Amino acid sequence: MSENRLGKGLEALIRPEKEKKKKVVKTSTNQMPGVTEILLKDIYPNPSQPRKVFDKSSLEELAMSIRQKGVITPITVRDTDSGYELIAGERRWRASKTLRKKRIPAYIIKVKDDADILEMSLIENIQREDLNALEEAEAYATLNSKFEMSHDSIAKAVGKKRVTISNSLRLLKLPPEIRRSLRKGDITAGHCRAILQGKTIPKMIKVWNTIVEKNLSVRAAESLIKQTRKVQQNKKISQRSKSPQISALENELIEILGTKVKLRPSREGGSIEISYFSDDDLERIIDLLNNIN
Repeated sequence: MSENRLGKGLEALIRPEKEKKKKVVKTSTNQMPGVTEILLKDIYPNPSQPRKVFDKSSLEELAMSIRQKGVITPITVRDTDSGYELIAGERRWRASKTLRKKRIPAYIIKVKDDADILEMSLIENIQREDLNALEEAEAYATLNSKFEMSHDSIAKAVGKKRVTISNSLRLLKLPPEIRRSLRKGDITAGHCRAILQGKTIPKMIKVWNTIVEKNLSVRAAESLIKQTRKVQQNKKISQRSKSPQISALENELIEILGTKVKLRPSREGGSIEISYFSDDDLERIIDLLNNIN
């Protein structure tokens, strides 16, 4: 989708009146230019709609508003053999259905393909701030995988920076239980970015549990991650530090074998690392080991 087209808004995509099919029903002369009233029963939702969650109380509030003032902003659809496919305005369509309305004002537009529809639906939801962070990430993933759009092209289509798209897609790497928590609103995308620094699934789940149990802010979650990483680094350093006895044994083996030797103790036993620097050096070390009684 070109940026010029996005800049003009959905109204710029409306079909001329002469291109509309005969089944489109016109309303009275006081309707908005380019808007047609169509039957609700002829409309079906877009299967690739990025918005997955429709809050019941929010829909009830919208229905009350529509009952009082009507549908102020028309929905956007495309004409198909099966009726009209929704591109933007599914909440308005759902709320109108609960009121048992027969018709709804709509823009009927032409689109190139399914990718074009998803782009437009995604853009409309983003501009209205209607999507949660996970729904937005899933829509980007569909554009990327199903329609083979690069992160750059997605960024240009929706008017965001490339790094924003990449960071959003990283949310899909979270374990399922954390994604569900994000979708429900228990945590935010900011919390999730902190959680992702845990790298492994067990670490991410541990941090997530702490965030939820203690109701941590994003800043507190980031501090928790830093503290956890610092503890892990200190643990690695302590594991690497050797006792005087180990160092003495290493030096003794170096004198015997004439090469670099490392002892790596563990809770149960350990390992010896003997370095060699050529085939001849390896044969020399083997001969020394064979001659040790």
